[in-house]
Amino acid sequence: MLRFAGAWAVAAFSICLSLGQGVFAQEVRITPDLDRHATVVKGQPLVIERIQDSSHQLTGEFTKTSRPCPPFCITPMETAPGVATVGEIELMSFLDTHVATGGGLLLDSRVPQWFAKGSIPGAINVPFTTLEPDNPYRDDILKALGARQDNAGWDFAGAQDLMLFCNGPWCDQAPRAIRSLVGAGYPPEKLKFYRGGMQVWLLLGLTVAQTQ
Repeated sequence: MLRFAGAWAVAAFSICLSLGQGVFAQEVRITPDLDRHATVVKGQPLVIERIQDSSHQLTGEFTKTSRPCPPFCITPMETAPGVATVGEIELMSFLDTHVATGGGLLLDSRVPQWFAKGSIPGAINVPFTTLEPDNPYRDDILKALGARQDNAGWDFAGAQDLMLFCNGPWCDQAPRAIRSLVGAGYPPEKLKFYRGGMQVWLLLGLTVAQTQ
């Protein structure tokens, strides 16, 4: 009964969303052909759209342009050889093709205090520090990501595809997490980096999930 109710809710959500796209078209769209992005993750409808107030401006931490470097240095486009760097449209596609199907995870690499302030819808928090080799629980995390360990070492054939992000182009937490994963043997082709992070996501007025 609960499974049926959940399926009915998702179907109703899809119908309402389709009707809404036709009747209440967004002025501030994601692309010329897309006013909002909708998917279902673990049975829960997930919608990403842009703030419709065209006079809206950022406030707080993400309005700063200049911070001491280090640690707030501009990160390169390539975090590690073979790891693709992507943008917002590719992230939304990843939610559909990997997260919604159970074949991948969107990882917010920031520390929990930042994650609690809001994150990209569909993301889970895996702080970059937990993936460093000196973390005694690092191997447990790799296993939770689908890696297998045997006498020959790590087998990542069944590991999840991952997309990682942090606070933006001046944040090195996701790059550090990616380098830690690659150093552990995680295949680079199973990793992606959303360099824009929360700063660019907010700058574009995209939906933020409140995690508190």
